[in-house]
This record gives sequence, C-alpha cells and structure tokens, in this order.
Amino acid sequence: MAIKLHDFNGEHSLTWDAGGLAADAAVAGAGHEPNGYFWEGLVRFTWPDIAERLGFDSEAGMFCAVGSPGDLERLKTAVESVITSPEAVRDLIARAKTSGFEFDD
Repeated sequence: MAIKLHDFNGEHSLTWDAGGLAADAAVAGAGHEPNGYFWEGLVRFTWPDIAERLGFDSEAGMFCAVGSPGDLERLKTAVESVITSPEAVRDLIARAKTSGFEFDD
C-alpha cells in the first residue's frame, strides 16, 4: 500500500487506493465499506485540525485530499500507522460511534 503525494501544475494532493489495505477487514467488520469515502470520514473525525484546511475528492476506490504540501505531509504521517493497523481503525471507529459521528461510506 502506498500513500502518494502528487504535484500537478502547483496543485498538491495525497492519495491512496482503497481496498487491499491491512485495516479493511476491521472496517468491514464494523459495518462500513472500506472505500475512499469511509477514509475521508475517518480523516475528518480523527484529524479535524488538518481536515478543515483540505479539500477532498475521494471516490469509491481511492482516497484523495487536496491542500498545501505541509498539511498533506502532516496527514500522511498521521494516517500511515492507522491504515495499516486493524486495531487502530477499530478503536477510531468505536470512538467515532461513541461521539455520534456518521460515516458517509
């Protein structure tokens, strides 16, 4: 699984392919679809301080955030350990559920 940082004509984005991630089984086990929209919701819930400064263009098969190189680097560092850890994802989904957060997956 590779998180990719892109620079297209001065527009910076961060992407990864949804599906095939180590955490997918935990996402599905919690009743969610492990698609780009789910991951966008997880980012918005878990790192709202970063998410509020980003734009999102996620799809079913891909997560995509658009923003400054600094914010995207911060997000990349934060999310790398989560998308590879079923335990971390289960914990974050449980926290989101407790807080009343609704995923749009």
